[in-house]
Parts: sequence; C-alpha cells; structure tokens
Amino acid sequence: MIDSTTIRLFSDILKGVGRNPKGDGKKKGGLKVHILIDAVQSVGRFVKITAAKVHDKNFLKSLELISHSMIVFDKAYNYYHQFALWTSQQVYFVTRLKKNAVYEVIEVKRNHYRKKGKAKVLRDEVIELSYHPENENGKRQTKVLKKICLRKVCYQDEKNRYFEFLTNNFDISAEEVAFLYKKRWGIELLFKKMKQNFQLHYFYGENENAIRTQVWCTLIAQLLMTVIQKIAQKKSLFSCSVINKNKPDKHA
Repeated sequence: MIDSTTIRLFSDILKGVGRNPKGDGKKKGGLKVHILIDAVQSVGRFVKITAAKVHDKNFLKSLELISHSMIVFDKAYNYYHQFALWTSQQVYFVTRLKKNAVYEVIEVKRNHYRKKGKAKVLRDEVIELSYHPENENGKRQTKVLKKICLRKVCYQDEKNRYFEFLTNNFDISAEEVAFLYKKRWGIELLFKKMKQNFQLHYFYGENENAIRTQVWCTLIAQLLMTVIQKIAQKKSLFSCSVINKNKPDKHA
C-alpha cells in the first residue's frame, strides 16, 4: 500500500503547498513523507521524504517492485506512463479513476443496477486510456501518444457511496478489486498512529537535516513499538503501549 502524509513546518526551509497567505503573511514550509507498507505486517517497507510541493506520482519512480507484486494507492498517484511500465513488468495495481480521465470503453463484462443499502459491483469494463510517454530524462513527449488497456470497476458500498476503480489485473474478480482498495485504509491508520503518539508537531532543530532526522527517528520508534506490541501479544491499543512504556515502574 502506498500513501503520503504532509507535515507543516514553522519556516520555509522546505517548500510548502497551497496559496500564499494574504497581507504580510508568509507561507510556511512543509515536508511530505511517502511510504510503502506491507499490507499484512502494516509496517514501512520503503520511505522517502520530500518537500511538500513534490507531486505524489514522483514517488512511484523510486520503487523497485518484483513481478506479480500488487500495490494499492489513491488517485493522487495516477501516472499512466508508470502504469504502462508496470504492466510490461507484470506488476499489478489498484487505484481510483480520476473524474477528468479521458478513455474509451472497449468491452463491458458486467452491468448491474444500483440497489440502495447493498454493496455490489455495478459495472466491469475494459477501457483504453491515452497518454504521453516520457523519455529517458523523465520529460513528456507531447508529440507522441500511446494507449494502454486497463480495467475499470464501478462499485457501490453498503453506504451507497460510488467508486470507480482502475487496475491492470484482469484475472482477479471485480469484488476482489474493491476489497483490495478497501485494505488501503491500513496505511491511513499508520499515519494516524504516528501523528497521535509522536512529537511531529514540534521539531527540536531548525535546519532541514534536523527535521529529516526527527522524522526518521519517529518512523523507527513506530516500527519498534509495533514489534513490541506483537511480541507482547496484548490487545491494548498502540497508544496505550506507548504510554505504558513511558510510565515508570512503581516497583523499580
């Protein structure tokens, strides 16, 4: 599973995102922590820290994935050129389709009507997307247009929310596509643990290296606490484990 979280900084040493404040205000800096986690172990496998202004899709270029891997991420990472490379390498993905995506429907495999309060696959299609490939330097070749064949799954959950998923895997069922994307919530919980249990709202240093070091220490501490929690086989919440480890033993 892939996602990122943005951490606002007190200075502009790393470029932030968003509009500049009105008046004499100054836009604060920020950094972005991109992370790939194992869906089973729920711990980081690969982490990259960038300035907040760096687009999420650039993180995908840094990944080294083996054939038949399955990765899940949200639509902020839509990157058709990378999707084509993964497809040629037999690396599979599940994401959401952007609303402004332009595509052509090649084949409709399933088509069902919506039913209120019932989770079900509404449509399973084979689509063709057009994209501009990139050269060796990472620049788009605007005069070249290529096409990639992907799969679009339309799904409604039990709360009547509508989703459009995109994948390059044609072997799994449409229900499995929806299930895999639902598993992506695990990485959101990881970021929640980090921000609730560790001091990422206050930094001890005022330079970029100090900030990056503190973020890495937080990720290491989070990993160690997860290991301790699993070894102890306690049912207590992660936050309770952190509190109990910091609390002195009255018998000591």
